[in-house]
Amino acid sequence: MLPPMPLAELFQALADPTRLRILALLREMELSVGELAQVLAQSQPRVSRHIKILGDAGLVDRRKEGSWVFLTLGRAELIEPLFALIDASAGGAASDPGDRARLAAVRQDRAAAAERYFAAHAAEWDDIRSLHVAESEVEEAIARVLGEAPLGRLVDIGTGTGRMIELFAASADKSIGVDKSSEMLRLARAKLEAAGVAAVSLRQGDMYALPLEDGSADVVLLHQVLHYAHAPAAAIAEAARLLSPEGRLVIVDFAPHEREELRERAQHARLGFSDEAVLGWLEAEGLQGQVVDHLAGGELTVTIWSGTKTQGRLRKAA
Repeated sequence: MLPPMPLAELFQALADPTRLRILALLREMELSVGELAQVLAQSQPRVSRHIKILGDAGLVDRRKEGSWVFLTLGRAELIEPLFALIDASAGGAASDPGDRARLAAVRQDRAAAAERYFAAHAAEWDDIRSLHVAESEVEEAIARVLGEAPLGRLVDIGTGTGRMIELFAASADKSIGVDKSSEMLRLARAKLEAAGVAAVSLRQGDMYALPLEDGSADVVLLHQVLHYAHAPAAAIAEAARLLSPEGRLVIVDFAPHEREELRERAQHARLGFSDEAVLGWLEAEGLQGQVVDHLAGGELTVTIWSGTKTQGRLRKAA
């Protein structure tokens, strides 16, 4: 965390109409540097200079995804009082009447890109879905596992298009989606915006080295992700690392099957998992595991496992 900035320097960072516009826009949604330049109708180098000043002041956070850099609002202890002051002042922070129109155009561009991607891959995804029970039944089963109580801090590993976040963010205090693919994160961002899902952070990261601290999650989801893992035990260990005491890891994947073509056609590294294997991996991480459900209804059976981090269980030594 950055050290506190002297008040005079903080106000100096705000002493520019463009920087106030940037904060107002990031209050609306997360933006890449290029998108922000488009909305502000300014050159990217000029916008980058403003971002550096705001970043040095702790008012804006920068996060790299592939060749893109995304921007979000910074430290809450600075941002929240600042917006309270802006909201109470005459005119607020919307200093340029064209900003919202250009921001709407960015949203439309994102949605159009997502639609093109989905259209290009729809047949492939439909082929795989046809092999197992309907997604709606799987989602209902996951909802039953999670229950009606607040979820606290939710992390979805391998978030893909953000479907799990879309379904369960309303029950969480904070939701984070992690995916290795910057392309999938851009699709998830567009999809979640269109669905009106707020208070979500999307981050690029590997399932074996998640960009999150120990104990930072109350619920972790691995939904149809583990079959891509060449080292599933390591992926489960990394997911378990995130759990708070009494936190839950929920894994949704296929039972063992013999659809060998999925290795090539869909890049599946593993052809499903036995209950014995998954429960063993959960136990190795000090989690109390259970088989929640077997959802048959096609050539592939979908299984749901859960593991709870209880105080009385310790991780087994490697």
